[in-house]
Amino acid sequence: MADTLMNKTSDYYIELEERFGAHNYHPLDVVIERGEGVWLTDVEGRRYLDCLSAYSAVNQGHCHPRIRQALVNQASRLSLVSRAFRNDQLGRLYARLHELTGYDRVLPMNSGAEAVETAVKAARKWGYQVKGIAPDRAEIIVCRDNFHGRTTTVISFSTEEAYRRDFGPFTPGFKIIPYGKADALEAAITPETAAVLLEPIQGEAGVIVPPDGYLRSVRDICTRHNVLMMADEIQTGLGRTGRLFACDHEEVRPDVMIIGKALSGGFYPISAVLSDDAVLGLFRPGDHGSTFGGNPLAAVVACEALDVLIEEGMIENAARLGEYFQERLAEINSPHIREVRGKGLLIGVVLKHDAGGARRFCEALRDRGILCKETRKHVIRLAPPLVITREEIDWVVTQLAEVLQMP
Repeated sequence: MADTLMNKTSDYYIELEERFGAHNYHPLDVVIERGEGVWLTDVEGRRYLDCLSAYSAVNQGHCHPRIRQALVNQASRLSLVSRAFRNDQLGRLYARLHELTGYDRVLPMNSGAEAVETAVKAARKWGYQVKGIAPDRAEIIVCRDNFHGRTTTVISFSTEEAYRRDFGPFTPGFKIIPYGKADALEAAITPETAAVLLEPIQGEAGVIVPPDGYLRSVRDICTRHNVLMMADEIQTGLGRTGRLFACDHEEVRPDVMIIGKALSGGFYPISAVLSDDAVLGLFRPGDHGSTFGGNPLAAVVACEALDVLIEEGMIENAARLGEYFQERLAEINSPHIREVRGKGLLIGVVLKHDAGGARRFCEALRDRGILCKETRKHVIRLAPPLVITREEIDWVVTQLAEVLQMP
């Protein structure tokens, strides 16, 4: 089969996908074959600067050589034994995450949605065993316009109708409040509230940055009411916003931290829930698990991905160049731009509603060698790998400025 696919055109691969794949995505019609750093190459040899980073899964850049070599080395030794046995790499990952974050314990999974589901279970267990909530009455507060994944439980507390349509009945136990309003949170808490789950910045909602001090207020409210603060840092964490975690901008330490995506630098599905003994210490054998969660291949890749972020100064680069990128974007004189918002290298160019939607601009940028993606119809999301340079940003801004003059 591999031989028959060689030297085929983009149209050929697109037709294969459309014919045999479920139509649950609406990708831009570009067929990528290779990647290195911030650059991608399609099957015809055209190069593109990646301004999406696989939704922040490749913060370290595509095919980072150190992470790739760690993967190759471990794959030749041992990939999987399941958690029925111990392996010689998982404890090393636990220790590294403890060293970086200070959390007592780690529960590894695979996808971000699995990690969110794990955090929901952990919060409920804590609510019953520690807080003393009556059985099956624990409630978790979430925010409007959230995105935490697409499992049945997670979409049960989504406010995006497209994610929910024809997928009910839904899981109970969630209360939805406005994002960025601390007083709404305080008013929603009851004796049955076990936890608050939120994103420090709402990426899928259009890069919504909450007001200054919001995360600190959430932390204080949760502490006063004996409620767990759970931060979904799957997209915002691991350097994306110019700090290790977006919560670090307000020096906030959530009770539960959920991470994924860039934890593997794009090489392998791995996610994790981080917390202290008071929460994750409640789990007992049989309470939760995953065949692939915590496998030695994932553990090695994650350790190297973390080391690369820190040792190669990528977090500092995101802070410095993220500020520069936003300054340059703010200089664009276009009748279509409403505002530019973001933090670090997570940026949204928000278009006016009469601009005709963000997708047509993303398609025009693709034709100029830049890949980004629309979100919530009217926002161009820009989130390049953290290895991007000032010169590359300048080129992106030039192309954007020209494209955003389209009638």
